[in-house]
Amino acid sequence: MPPDSTSETDLAALRQRIRALERGGVEMSATPLGAPVLDDALPGGGLARAAVHEIAPVRLSWDDGPATGFMLVLLGRVLAQDARPALWIASQPDLHPPGLPAFGVDPARLLLARAHHASDTLWAMETALRSPAVAAVVSEIRQIDRTASRRLHLAAETGRTTGLLLLRRDRAQSGRVEPSAATTRWHIGAMPGSGGTPPETPGHPRWRVELRRCRGGRPADFLVEWNDATADFALVTPLYDGAAALDGSDERFQDVG
Repeated sequence: MPPDSTSETDLAALRQRIRALERGGVEMSATPLGAPVLDDALPGGGLARAAVHEIAPVRLSWDDGPATGFMLVLLGRVLAQDARPALWIASQPDLHPPGLPAFGVDPARLLLARAHHASDTLWAMETALRSPAVAAVVSEIRQIDRTASRRLHLAAETGRTTGLLLLRRDRAQSGRVEPSAATTRWHIGAMPGSGGTPPETPGHPRWRVELRRCRGGRPADFLVEWNDATADFALVTPLYDGAAALDGSDERFQDVG
């Protein structure tokens, strides 16, 4: 018999092609997040492109800021590997461009759009996701059902664009999160920050990052420290028990699917 000349690279490419055919022909390449602990938890070694990802605060009244921060980190990683701009669809004019570089996002590469109604937001996001003109589309929304999220997912596959959905809630709303077609769902909460230098100065922000849903993967829980001076991870470590659990006295998102 002739020697087997099939390399590991060939086998990996073949497996990727088979997975693409099983998904209907879309090759799900990934954007590395730059932290091996996080990347190892995600199929493909990073955040799936041509897909939609949901980011939500753990506690409704406290964690909107950390959720926004982590979403910006994901956006920055996508833009670092793609020359196209990103579109941000917002309902409120509260985005602060000078603060974006701390999360690795160049404000000059961000297009802003305003949508006053959820239906307008979803229409604009679906349309933009289908376009090859942008690398990513960010939307802020308070509620989305499985049908709408499925439409967004199909649009992301068509345009080979990354969709980031930032779920915003207030206490007047239920903490229930509806079933979704998103590829990943992340719940983000604030943790006590590390000490600064000198000690009286603020340290790096720390977040509890809960990977609640991951298509092709498993749920996971991490402590993440972000260095906003270098726009990079300072620490990422798995959380295996409840020792670092967030205070359960406040309302939390209830993941139902």
